[in-house]
Amino acid sequence: MAKSKPRIKVPKKAAKGDVITLKTLISHKMESGQRKDKKGEKIPRQIINKFTCEFNGATVFSCDIEPAVSANPYLQFTAKIEESGEFQFTWTADNGDVFKKSQKITVA
Repeated sequence: MAKSKPRIKVPKKAAKGDVITLKTLISHKMESGQRKDKKGEKIPRQIINKFTCEFNGATVFSCDIEPAVSANPYLQFTAKIEESGEFQFTWTADNGDVFKKSQKITVA
């Protein structure tokens, strides 16, 4: 499988108490395990099955992802920001692959 590429969009700055929008997208084929190949054999399931976003070590958002999600899953959510710090985004695949990306934000 081609290497998955996570992308994130986080504002670089915010005011204390702002509610910011965080956007994520990861390039991933997301094989559900339901299809068959040209030989009629089942193609094994291979999906991103877990996503977590942490800010300064505390979980902000987390979800389990099921096979019905499309390829290249996109997630958008909000968080209230009180201090400067770093968001850590983590995607976990069925085969144990873990993809991480982080972004700092400054609160003025």
